[in-house]
Amino acid sequence: MSGQEAVKVVLADDHPVVRTGLAALLESVQEEPRVHVVGTAEDGREAVRAAVTLRPQVVVMDIRMPGMNGIEAAREIARVAPAVAVLMLTMVEEDDSVFAAMRAGARGYVLKGAGQDEIVRAIRAVAAGEAIFGPGVARRVLGFLSRPQPVADPCPGLTPRERDVLGLIAAGSSNSGVAVRLGLSPKTVGNHMSAILTKLGVADRGEAVDWARDAGLG
Repeated sequence: MSGQEAVKVVLADDHPVVRTGLAALLESVQEEPRVHVVGTAEDGREAVRAAVTLRPQVVVMDIRMPGMNGIEAAREIARVAPAVAVLMLTMVEEDDSVFAAMRAGARGYVLKGAGQDEIVRAIRAVAAGEAIFGPGVARRVLGFLSRPQPVADPCPGLTPRERDVLGLIAAGSSNSGVAVRLGLSPKTVGNHMSAILTKLGVADRGEAVDWARDAGLG
């Protein structure tokens, strides 16, 4: 007699052959906990309805489906049936889709073409409350997270030329020195400085220099 209850799953994919083949693959697994397919859906709206009415532990869902797509359905399932985990099983591996699925509440993301063991392991993991990604997707996520983050612009209100002027002023250059460095007339540099003071809301050149140095310029 079985000691563990089967994991109840709904399969959502707009291709009947995929639903049929995946159901057969999952039902053939003998190791416990087994996976029991309690329903199928051919689009996002049917997936949401099945999540509410059948109360599976996991909805295994493609992204690209007609009408309501998988990401929209995952977001709706998170709202109306938060106890139901969503596992994306898809051919789509672009970064935007991976992160959109995560933001929508999907707990896992596995690419079609994964082996039976990998898919079953992912289903069991998300049913247990874990987050899981197939190896290829995990590498993309880790690669994204390890990229240097863009540095915020310390003075977004200034034009590129005004930033150049302010940086040189903060480094100790005079207006005439800035003019020579940037190939401008001293009058143009003076006009840039007037605009800089107004945009920064400071009273004079000294305050602008202090502001610039605090912002890391110069």
